[in-house]
Amino acid sequence: MPAHQGPSLADATRGRILFGGDYNPEQWPEETWHEDVRLMKAAGVNSVTLGVFSWAKLEPRPGAREFGWLDRQMDLMHDNGIGVVLATPTSSPPPWMGRLHPETLPRDEDGRTEWWGGRQHFSHSSATYRRYAAAITEDLAARYGSHPALTMWHINNEYCTYDWGDEAAATFRRWLKDKYGSLDALNTAWGTAFWSQGYGDWDEVLPPRHAHYLKNPTQVLDFKRYTSDMLLECYVAERDIVRRHTPHIPVTTNFMPMWVGQDAWRWADEEDLVSVDVYPDPRDPFGAQNGALIQDLTRSQARGRPWMLMEQAAGPVNWRGVNHPKPRGLNRLWSLQAVARGADAVCYFQWRQSRQGAEKFHSGMVSHAGEEGRTYQEVKRLGAELAALGPEVTDSHMDSDVAILHEWNAWWAGAQDGRLSSEIDYPQVVRAWHRALWEAHLTTDFAHPEHDLSPYKLVVVPQLYLLTDAAIDNLLSYVRAGGTLLCGFSTGVADEDDRVRSGGMDARLRDLFGIRTLHEWWPLDAGESVGCDGFRGTLWSEELEAASDVDLVVPYKGGELDGLPALLRKGRAWYLSTLPEPPALRDLLADVAAGTGVRPLLDGLPAQVEAVRRGELLFVFNHGRETVTVELPGTHRDVLTGEQVTGCVELARYGAAVLAP
Repeated sequence: MPAHQGPSLADATRGRILFGGDYNPEQWPEETWHEDVRLMKAAGVNSVTLGVFSWAKLEPRPGAREFGWLDRQMDLMHDNGIGVVLATPTSSPPPWMGRLHPETLPRDEDGRTEWWGGRQHFSHSSATYRRYAAAITEDLAARYGSHPALTMWHINNEYCTYDWGDEAAATFRRWLKDKYGSLDALNTAWGTAFWSQGYGDWDEVLPPRHAHYLKNPTQVLDFKRYTSDMLLECYVAERDIVRRHTPHIPVTTNFMPMWVGQDAWRWADEEDLVSVDVYPDPRDPFGAQNGALIQDLTRSQARGRPWMLMEQAAGPVNWRGVNHPKPRGLNRLWSLQAVARGADAVCYFQWRQSRQGAEKFHSGMVSHAGEEGRTYQEVKRLGAELAALGPEVTDSHMDSDVAILHEWNAWWAGAQDGRLSSEIDYPQVVRAWHRALWEAHLTTDFAHPEHDLSPYKLVVVPQLYLLTDAAIDNLLSYVRAGGTLLCGFSTGVADEDDRVRSGGMDARLRDLFGIRTLHEWWPLDAGESVGCDGFRGTLWSEELEAASDVDLVVPYKGGELDGLPALLRKGRAWYLSTLPEPPALRDLLADVAAGTGVRPLLDGLPAQVEAVRRGELLFVFNHGRETVTVELPGTHRDVLTGEQVTGCVELARYGAAVLAP
């Protein structure tokens, strides 16, 4: 892992777990502010994020500045010992900007303008938008850079805007010129000989707007890369401004979980600390696992350093079809789960539930029920526990011997319209593999396929349709050095230009796995499965011919592929050409992991119990609705209760124990 340069989350936490959330005092009369501070202090809140959606309040007219209310807020927080994560407000431009400068508004694939009245209504390519964003950021940094309440900068919010407009078309061409250098190189990369798409002038090149039939998939892939890069340019421009004023203050922006629009590996390298918003559905039976996946991914993007849970919900959200509250205890459980998996900050959207606007039914730490409401009372309990836990856990690390490979370019390319199966949803495939490892009680990191994989005993690849030559060489080197690789279906099919590799899979990978020939892909219909020796496969199958030097073949049973390999192993390299049903995938991964010496932290864990070690602390969680008893070796101290625990610990529904040796 690269050495971290500059400030980190530790510079903001100072031995505490940051606890708090987005605070929007401009929505409330000033007498409410003092009531908020009283409730914050009672709940152990030590951090608030200010200014995320305050641009119209800060700059009500072009060039005007109204900082008085924010001055009073910054002073109020400092006077009460609460640190401020100060946001640049650039995710929601004021209405005057769109009215005076319509070129700052994004356009969709059909050329329709996305108007103000919501949020994220900015074109990442607009020079005018960027100029206004830089100006308000400059003035915020100059005014508050030396304020003692300032602990962190939060740039923009949930970058997610696409734009197919004319200014975006111009910057897309600029981006392509930088990438390819010449039209000949672009035509080769895009395969424009197909369907008479050859470009003879740069002005002919457009974003992939609405088309009569299927779009050029490499053009679409490059547009997704470009969009991630343009948004990153916006972030870096604002980051550099605040860094110039406050080089000692860490800077972040919040990722959305498994968001398709950002190459978060690249983005994470531009942040001082990585932060994320996590909103598992409380009715989802796999909610705890989905939360663990995002936490594992975020920790891995932070390269093992502590990270920030920037947003979660204390109760219901407002954007699902039916928005269920969290049962008693679940907010605490999922918050502690994030700490176990590396978070040194546990925060929410938002502090006080709004009474007006689009998110008035999205919960807050203080709900509409107020101080006596269950939500706030549970927040108070959690704040006290995090205060006790902080000195024992902050800036410690969680280690894993297993890595899941994930890469945005492979996701983007594999999602093209002309693919073999619309039933293949890349995030769902990744979740299935992570869930199998989670249910086998194995903690995992995520890694980019070009990262150093040597720290891991086992590397698994759920599906990476696109792999660069460098990534393939890295996988081969990992196995040659003694690592064990287990690879899922439809991997290594295409190169970085989405050009199908000769033979339907890179020849080096075919040799690695002991595949002589890949004759055909056999995608499966929704609900269809295929028999295999000892399990059933779903979603996908492949007509493979094994080489003579394979060590293991598990065949398909029945149907067109009867007797052909569903699973192969050559040395330490495994290839799985289907997606086994969940219990079979869990058992396979557990067996392969055990063969490398990787085993659960505790033996005999019940199905809904999770055990995670971070530093010296052992976190044990009961995600089930029934009380369970977990066997423990030796004697421990429960950090949350102060009690001695010997031999076993009893966990009630949604219960947690944090055990020190």
